[in-house]
Amino acid sequence: MKAGRHPLNFAALYTVDSHETHEQTVRYLAESGRPAVVIAASGMCAGGRVVNYLKAMLGDPRHQVLFVGYQGAGTPGRDIQRYGPEGGWAMLDGERYDIRAGVSTISGYSAHADQRDLLNFVKRMRHWPREIRLVHGDAGAKRELKTAIEAMARKAGRTISVVLPSEDG
Repeated sequence: MKAGRHPLNFAALYTVDSHETHEQTVRYLAESGRPAVVIAASGMCAGGRVVNYLKAMLGDPRHQVLFVGYQGAGTPGRDIQRYGPEGGWAMLDGERYDIRAGVSTISGYSAHADQRDLLNFVKRMRHWPREIRLVHGDAGAKRELKTAIEAMARKAGRTISVVLPSEDG
């Protein structure tokens, strides 16, 4: 990027904006067999556009699913990671899909910060929030982060309500 090159700016780049175009693209890629690289936010493969791509293509060995981010336990993404290489299956939108596509994971790429980075992010805020909702990550890690945020706030003489929505019932 510093050299003026943009890795996602090339002649064959096709951006899908509308839901209708998305559905047409999924059908086209699934039926045509043409090579393509689909870049889609996974959301742990539990919702969003990636689910449609997976439903259309997981059963075809010509395709490859490449994960570059965390996939939480109990999510379709984790099931695809775990059972895909064994020829397993995953549940998507309440239906079972056999995994015949290749499945790979590249470690080391993440949009996530560690606990220290997250605490520093809050510390550097001009106006600290009254509430922080921890919605992503393993339950144990979220509880530890909650404790650390509350301790940091107490030390600074502030009050922050830290909410773990999945544990609030």
